[in-house]
Amino acid sequence: MGFKEIEIGFPSASETDYNFCRHLIKNNLIPKSVTVQVLTQAREHLIDKTFESLEGCHSAIIHLYNSVSTLQRKVVFKQDRQGVKKIALDGAKMIFQRLEGLENSNIRLEYSPESFTGTELDYALEVCEEVLDCWEAKPNNPIIINLPATVEMSTPNIYADQIEWMVNNFSDRNRVILSLHPHNDRGTGIAATELALMAGADRVEGTLFGNGERTGNVDIVTLGLNMYTQGINPHLDFTDINNLIETAEFCTQLPVHQRHPYAGSLVHTAFSGSHQDAVRKGMEAISKANNEKWEVPYLPIDPSDIGKTYEAIIRVNSQSGKAGSAWLLEQDHNIYLPRGAQVQFSKSVQKIADKTGKEITSETIWEIFEKEYLSDGKFKLINFDSKKLSRKNNKELIEATVLVGGKNIDISASGNGPISAFVSAMRETFDLSFRLSDFGQNTRSSGSTAEAAAYVEIKVPNEEGRSVYGVGIDTSITLAPIKAVVSAINRI
Repeated sequence: MGFKEIEIGFPSASETDYNFCRHLIKNNLIPKSVTVQVLTQAREHLIDKTFESLEGCHSAIIHLYNSVSTLQRKVVFKQDRQGVKKIALDGAKMIFQRLEGLENSNIRLEYSPESFTGTELDYALEVCEEVLDCWEAKPNNPIIINLPATVEMSTPNIYADQIEWMVNNFSDRNRVILSLHPHNDRGTGIAATELALMAGADRVEGTLFGNGERTGNVDIVTLGLNMYTQGINPHLDFTDINNLIETAEFCTQLPVHQRHPYAGSLVHTAFSGSHQDAVRKGMEAISKANNEKWEVPYLPIDPSDIGKTYEAIIRVNSQSGKAGSAWLLEQDHNIYLPRGAQVQFSKSVQKIADKTGKEITSETIWEIFEKEYLSDGKFKLINFDSKKLSRKNNKELIEATVLVGGKNIDISASGNGPISAFVSAMRETFDLSFRLSDFGQNTRSSGSTAEAAAYVEIKVPNEEGRSVYGVGIDTSITLAPIKAVVSAINRI
């Protein structure tokens, strides 16, 4: 993804983390451009174990933390301000004294006043300033000061205000790389991070898909893509988000939620009829305009930019309207129903959705379509032939055989083209009352065996001009519309 700083664990806290750190270093699995980060509390034996874990590492950040909040001072450490500050400074001194042991490594230092959001600002600043002095922080050797919302305790703007106060009150802002470490207890970790970055922070610590303690750390995937959509390049690669999901789910054994922003399987999907109609029209407009600018209603980003397909943009359930069924017929089967037919067909789909209470798949929609338009009815075309009556005009003579009530009946008529002639033959032979209102056609595939799909609209005069639609599919561009006429007549 392009991360250049990655916290790989707490090697002094468990053998698993320690062995993992050693495995990466011994087997040269850390790219030269990447700095690993390890966490430690301000206790001597833990600090010693941490330094031991980093032997031979080319570049690392040692991250020291201790909690300084009013609550933890009272109930955990049972110490006053001075006592808790001494814990921080003792740890800082122990780390500084041991740096010579890693002289062949590029070591950077980081300090976190843990539970920062529950700490008096003047006290948090006092502790941080003394750690900075202990580590001899300078503008040419800045120290990372990480200000965690270890527990999200207030609205996002309050966290941003706290960060801004710290930014404005450091004795020398240039010797500090100000880092954020937000959690998501109130469900507003993303918002808090974005506002705190606006307030002057330089760096963010987070996790993929919000993994972490309790409600998780801030989600780097959502945060990074939010920044990207606002014109800020986070220099992270999200182009294959499906692979990121699979890796994260495999490693953590935690599923990424279907509604997770950007990454979830349903976030680029419309079920609502009005949403589907707008998405469909937006996609059509983009394909026709060949516009590089992404402008599709309800889809803030192009799913293909993060490795998602257009396959699931529209899915059909009982809430869906005509656009949902029409989109799936178009995308999966190259069937482009006229608008009126879309409305009628969607009612058939919705009946099934209401009856089953389930999502209607593309396969089911095709089965409904076949039954509605392509299955045999009262009339079945057995054979058909047409020929021009004269070179001087477009008059054509058609001869056809139609199966009706178990009998083959031969029909013939002339007209301005085969469709017109066939309509006349059907009306006259079977005493039918309708008129051809509209006709359209498209190819469904390319090549010598390409199929054509034809659509006709007929009007039934004695039923106040009711429109009835028919569809015909055939490798012959002449037969497809004839079959469509038969389909429509069967649906009267």
